[in-house]
Amino acid sequence: MRFFLKLQLIGIWCINEWMRSGSPSDVRIVELGPGRGTLMDDVLRAFSKLKMRNVMSVHLVEVSPTLSEIQMRKLADPLEECLTSSNENWYQRCKSIHGPEVSWYKELSDVPKGFSFYVAHEFFDALPVHIFQKKNQVWHEMLIDVDDSIDAEHHLRFVLSFASTAASKLLLHKELENDCETVEISPQTGIIVENITKRIQEDGGFALIADYGYSGEKGLTFRAFRRHQLHHPLCEPGTADLTADVNFSYFKRIIDDRVTTLGPISQNTFLQNMGITVRLQMLLKNASPDVQESLISGYKMLTEPQQMGEKFKFFAFMQHRDEYIPAGFTPL
Repeated sequence: MRFFLKLQLIGIWCINEWMRSGSPSDVRIVELGPGRGTLMDDVLRAFSKLKMRNVMSVHLVEVSPTLSEIQMRKLADPLEECLTSSNENWYQRCKSIHGPEVSWYKELSDVPKGFSFYVAHEFFDALPVHIFQKKNQVWHEMLIDVDDSIDAEHHLRFVLSFASTAASKLLLHKELENDCETVEISPQTGIIVENITKRIQEDGGFALIADYGYSGEKGLTFRAFRRHQLHHPLCEPGTADLTADVNFSYFKRIIDDRVTTLGPISQNTFLQNMGITVRLQMLLKNASPDVQESLISGYKMLTEPQQMGEKFKFFAFMQHRDEYIPAGFTPL
């Protein structure tokens, strides 16, 4: 419920940009890391109100068998047969409760090309990063070593490489050597952003990225959370969620000027531009007291600066179009 207002508005954003693009008759909604399927459920619900069942299809990039099953239970029409395949690019397919067909893939490269909306909500911050630190004007990669000292707390420790590593030679280019003492680089992020950029450049469409992020001004953001509390990354490995804020300046360097980029802007700015306050007031009119309390609490969490309002960012890219600015990046 806490993300309800935001997810609804992301669905409205896709509809708005589809209509402003001439309502193409064959459109794909591609989500990276669909979580529990909640966002796509809201997007499909929004599109179903326009009776678009015959013009759109849904493509989910998910590597986790457990999560894909949760997503299927959320989205699949229980009256329709769900298919599995080991010979196709997709590994799972079903008709959704909202009408359009939904397919699952292990890799973005397996998703069919064409005019598409690429949506990634809290996806890139979970991808692995290489960390480099500058010492005496020389960059060193941060590595993990065994700590066998008697008073070792975790029996593991962070150390800096003595010399250049394969990752530093491949990833640490001069344009990344800014004033920061620490740089985080995700090569997997680079591959995915490059893939989406080429697809949009060739076939049209939009990408909307929503994540904890910044524009190059930070240093070390890598951290771990366990039960929603900060947790040492080397304590009981595998029991905590690892995350690193998304460096959107890295996105821009990869994209270059091949497509138009917008943002990053704060979540509060994006949601206010999309009319979240008006939407909240409409929902409160017919809601029970308990639902009203939940909606107001979620609204504050999404928009207030000390919560997610400023920390969470929205970033978009699209084909070059003269003087065109998508919704959210300017008021509707």
